[in-house]
Amino acid sequence: MPSIFSYQSAEVDWCESNFVRSAVIAEYYNTDGISLFSFLLLTPLNFLVLEGLVGGWNFAISSWMELCHLKVSLLLAGLFSMYFHMTLSYVGQLLDELSILWTLAVAYSFWYPQCYFPKCIKTRRHFFWLTGTTTVISTLMSFVKPTLNAYALNCIAFHLLYLTWRELKKCNDKRVHRMAAVMVMWWALAITSWISDRWLCWLWQAINFPYFHSFWHVLIAMSLLYCCPLVIYFNVSYEMPSFKPKLEYWPSDSWPVVVPYVTLEEPHKQC
Repeated sequence: MPSIFSYQSAEVDWCESNFVRSAVIAEYYNTDGISLFSFLLLTPLNFLVLEGLVGGWNFAISSWMELCHLKVSLLLAGLFSMYFHMTLSYVGQLLDELSILWTLAVAYSFWYPQCYFPKCIKTRRHFFWLTGTTTVISTLMSFVKPTLNAYALNCIAFHLLYLTWRELKKCNDKRVHRMAAVMVMWWALAITSWISDRWLCWLWQAINFPYFHSFWHVLIAMSLLYCCPLVIYFNVSYEMPSFKPKLEYWPSDSWPVVVPYVTLEEPHKQC
């Protein structure tokens, strides 16, 4: 019986042919090529968006350490994804999937609007415990049938899209609606690439173009680049109503590819 750390011991294998361009990297493009772009460039850009709000965030998040938890979760998700595609090991598969699960848990714990809490949950601290317990149970269940984990994680996106739709109904800002539309566009392209790689692999291998999973990495990173400031915008609206959040784009609105971020207008003190 092969070790759980052994190459190709995972229960899933993506469409890209293994060990074609490297003797030590199973899926070269899923590991080094396009995936490194999404990890080394787009994730740090998300960090810059988060850093720009640290001063204001201290009103909504109790400590700097909680922000660090989110940053570490994102970094680990990128690193474990690279490790998994490099080795296609069973341990790599679980680390890749569970790091995404725990990143989502951190994001839900910090940003989930209190108005959507279950009726039995009264405070953010109680919601932390609920999220943590649910995540631990989900982690244990993920060992039962690892091949289903990726599908379950992708289904969480539909809940996030539903929450976005609920929030957009309350918002008249055209910039917010435009950013949400761009986020959904990138997500739709990403999930289409993921499904295509899983279900149409025979076609892509027949035409010698089995690289749609590497496209998924970049496209989902692009979606997150728009998702993070959008979620922050809604969070500020709930947690700091005296501030006026505004969505901005760097370097300019006119550029085809931009980095969105949130600015806060601090209220003037009354004498």
